[in-house]
Amino acid sequence: MTLDWLNFTPWTALAGGLLIGLAAALFLLVNGRIAGISGILGGLLRAPAGDRRWRVAFLLGLLAAPFAWRLFAAMPEAVIEAGPLQLIVAGLLVGYGTQLGSGCTSGHGVCGVSRASPRSLAATLLFMAAGFVTVYVVRHVLGGAV
Repeated sequence: MTLDWLNFTPWTALAGGLLIGLAAALFLLVNGRIAGISGILGGLLRAPAGDRRWRVAFLLGLLAAPFAWRLFAAMPEAVIEAGPLQLIVAGLLVGYGTQLGSGCTSGHGVCGVSRASPRSLAATLLFMAAGFVTVYVVRHVLGGAV
């Protein structure tokens, strides 16, 4: 992967990061809950009736975000070089990992680390390290492309 320095847009990346941080902080302050996607989705399947509405609204907001983006700018081009089977296996592995790690990147990496949670810091360091090792092995040991 190389950076296209001529089209690099640090301001939109900074704005996106600020919006994610603000949304996570507001979600915690207003609802007293962590904005971890896997926990919100997983909780939807076993939530009491009064707890479902906010979970559905949160997930619908995630699905609506790309459509809202299109009101202001063109969608970036997405190139997926994996086949359907690889995507299914990867999705299942990510789902299994979120169960094993008691949360996902949004729950641990954004919300947990910002609250100085030792468990979230350890989880974030471990899944980042696992990602680095995976990319190294696939690219340099197996000679593939990630």
